[in-house]
Amino acid sequence: MKHLHLFLLLLAFTLPAQDYRWQQHVNYQMKVRLDVKTHRLEGTQKLTYTNHSPDTLSKVYYHLYYNAFQPGSMMDVRSRTIADPDRRVTDRIAKLSDSEIGYQHILELKQDGRPASYTVNGTLLEVTLPRPILPGTKAVFDMKFEAQVPVQIRRTGRNNREGIAYSMTQWYPKMAEYDHQGWHAYQYVGREFHGVWGDFDVQITIDPAFVIGATGVLQNPNEIGHGYEKNGSKVNRPQGELTWHFVAKNVIDFAWAADPDYTHTITQVPDGPEVHFFYQRNEKTAENWNRMQEYVVRHFQFMNRSFGKYPYPVYSVIQGGDGGMEYPMCTLVLGEGNFSGLLSTTVHEICHSWFQAVLASNESLYPWMDEGFTSFAQDESLANLFNTGNNPHEDSYQSYLALVRSGLQEPASQHSDHFTTNRAYSTAAYSMGSLLLNQLKYIMGDEAFYRAMRNYYNAWKFRHPEPNDFIRIMEKTSGMSLHWFMRYWIHTTKRIDYGIKQVLEQDGKTFVVLERIGELPMPAELTVTWRNGTTEVFYLPLNETLGNKKAPTSIKWNVLTPWPWVNPTYIVEINRASKDILLLELDARQQTADINRENNRVDFSIPLKGYADPTR
Repeated sequence: MKHLHLFLLLLAFTLPAQDYRWQQHVNYQMKVRLDVKTHRLEGTQKLTYTNHSPDTLSKVYYHLYYNAFQPGSMMDVRSRTIADPDRRVTDRIAKLSDSEIGYQHILELKQDGRPASYTVNGTLLEVTLPRPILPGTKAVFDMKFEAQVPVQIRRTGRNNREGIAYSMTQWYPKMAEYDHQGWHAYQYVGREFHGVWGDFDVQITIDPAFVIGATGVLQNPNEIGHGYEKNGSKVNRPQGELTWHFVAKNVIDFAWAADPDYTHTITQVPDGPEVHFFYQRNEKTAENWNRMQEYVVRHFQFMNRSFGKYPYPVYSVIQGGDGGMEYPMCTLVLGEGNFSGLLSTTVHEICHSWFQAVLASNESLYPWMDEGFTSFAQDESLANLFNTGNNPHEDSYQSYLALVRSGLQEPASQHSDHFTTNRAYSTAAYSMGSLLLNQLKYIMGDEAFYRAMRNYYNAWKFRHPEPNDFIRIMEKTSGMSLHWFMRYWIHTTKRIDYGIKQVLEQDGKTFVVLERIGELPMPAELTVTWRNGTTEVFYLPLNETLGNKKAPTSIKWNVLTPWPWVNPTYIVEINRASKDILLLELDARQQTADINRENNRVDFSIPLKGYADPTR
């Protein structure tokens, strides 16, 4: 027995530890046919599922997203009962007729050749397996299914307001993600998505008059034509239907759109992807879509430099007719409207290729890691494209500030479907997520921040990172402790509010009393503008950071002793008389989300109000 115990002990030290961050893998082979007269889709799906988990699976779950577009669905009820419904949805689902609803019906399902039993629960398909899938093994699911494409209400559907025939997103039975947290089998209520990494081989048969833009690389361009012809080569299209064949490797989803009036153009990003544009060319679109192409190329170049290299060979910008929505290797956007709106939306959706398509955090649980980081990158890129000198994140700040003042703010850490209002969700996901990065840039310094963002991308691409993974990369790169800020900003509704409480003078020195009014502590920068026009900064580290950012070289920088977060006040001693000071300002670059900037400034060129006048 003694020797057995010794053997087991040695075995425990020699066996490699099980990595809890395993990932499942899917390989889809689909052949589908869309009848453009009846709007019915029928097809087959062969799904090879690899169980890399340490668990034996007795069930699997599929998403049936189209089922949300039926009267009485959870999406319908939620939209009719929430205080501020999405104006694109409201009560439209409740008014759909039988010929207008969406559905996905499973006609046959087998696992490894054996019939599998299943039940449909709203937008979920629960499958009881005839044979459990053991750890480290594969299972092959063969499915026959049919669907009706709904009238477009949100993201997916047919015949939208811009006249696009089909926006085919969330269109196929999709295996739910299973990871160390278990099954992510969420009902489709209207928010975000999560997917398993895998490969897609998709053949789509349709009327030959239609042009398709999609995820992946077209495999049969010589048969297709429609702008895919090279060097003026002729294409002999069939008289009946035409099959488009796409392949996409290492993606989490597959989307496509089809319309008989699409114009298709192609441009190349230097050392980057081939970018395809699909849009209805008319007086509302032609000039803007032509003009947009050069900006899209420059945007890809900016993103590659700033956040990491786009890994796929192609990307498609597709007029989809319903706002903007991101998918792997493509986006669907509104095609009409002014140039500014078109470009801004397209830039935003392309940014998702880094944060949703490649990093692919769970959008349902951590929408701020996708929408927020995407919004931050969008604003940075647009500022670069147009060389604007303004704070590119001011709109995010104003949106956040308005939510705070409304009294509707909720913690950003909850599941995206469970916010009380759409406004609270969108501000938390987009604006607060963007401001998280902007304030980390303030805490860490610009150089360390961008280096950390590239490190994060390169370390976690294709791995579904979670909040701790992100903040640990930021900490390792900067050498600072940063968890405290993410906990405050994401898990609470505590706010930042610093102010200049008092200015005093004694023995030719100026003493500035700073006050922490809000509950969320931050490092502080007090900028002094002298009457001769020069400036210098007094930097007050927060003791929680356990380190300082690198001092800028363009300004005189004074590092003071850290401000303990429990202390409500801090006195800054300036070794010059107040008569030399023109302006005192906290956070002069306005990088923190201070909810009251009115108390951040003391202007000595006007009579002081509410402060001790040091000149008396």
